[in-house]
Amino acid sequence: MEVLPVTGIGDVSPGDDLAALIAGAAPWLRDGDVLVVTSKIVSKAEGQLVDVPAEGPERAAARDEVLAAETARRVATRGQTRIVQTHHGFVMASAGIDASNVDRQRLVLLPKDPDASARALRAALRERHGVDVAVVVSDTMGRPWRNGLTDVALGAAGIAPVRDHRGETDPYGNELHITQMAVVDELAAASELVKGKTDQVPVAVVRGYLSRPGDDGPGAVTLVREAAADMFSLGTAEARAAGLREAALLPLDPPAAEEPAEPAAVERAIAAVAGVVAPGTVFTHVPGEGVRATPPRSTDAATLVRFGTDLHRLRAALAAEGAASLPVRPVLPG
Repeated sequence: MEVLPVTGIGDVSPGDDLAALIAGAAPWLRDGDVLVVTSKIVSKAEGQLVDVPAEGPERAAARDEVLAAETARRVATRGQTRIVQTHHGFVMASAGIDASNVDRQRLVLLPKDPDASARALRAALRERHGVDVAVVVSDTMGRPWRNGLTDVALGAAGIAPVRDHRGETDPYGNELHITQMAVVDELAAASELVKGKTDQVPVAVVRGYLSRPGDDGPGAVTLVREAAADMFSLGTAEARAAGLREAALLPLDPPAAEEPAEPAAVERAIAAVAGVVAPGTVFTHVPGEGVRATPPRSTDAATLVRFGTDLHRLRAALAAEGAASLPVRPVLPG
């Protein structure tokens, strides 16, 4: 397998015929090649540009407005870095808005529909230039757990985005149950090695992976994981803040739980708050009944307020364990 740079494309402007530019710069393209195209030149050709001031606070304010318009959901913020989910479903820094390799008074947005862009480019190359290639539209992203950036696929046509190994067996006879390789992401990352970020090589060709392209296929949208299924749908600080908000809003009459709480979960909740409750407050797990809360012996107002706080601490800890709780009025001493 080879990864080949496509040089000589030059700057791309709104309305440019991207298929003609690529075919002219790479007359050696042949059927079965995988064309990996940086999303930026796709966006430029499609006119996905916005004008902003070149300098000063006005530029920052304009960029904030553009970011807000491109954001479907905020994921995490650290200083000036904002990780958001775009309207496409991608989770990216600054919604993929790019200020590099473009005039200072412009920002480049992502293509409106990267899969549609890939299909259109593939069709133009096939119909007008006689070459049947697969197309991947790529961009750069960070990754949870890992430092550094890598290129991934935003759009794809003519290639299956995933190679599904589930149901196959490995050399030791073990059946594979979850292995689904994001092939278009791997090809995007390999192509970045010859494109670079400062060399003005926005297109690469992967040769030898496909014998011939298939139909357009479902596109890279199939790689987008819904927020509800994403184990990292919020940043750490944002998830903690969301949890604190939920703890503050625990209902006094929650719906009945479908299953009783696991005894170990109840014990963990009691242990979690044991070091912060008032002296004299005791929580005792009574299996099959719940948690017996014994208040301090004093019944002055301040002690009772503190006891109510401690009860809420326990309810929050139980909620963190997935256990709903219904407070029952305690029997006070005396």
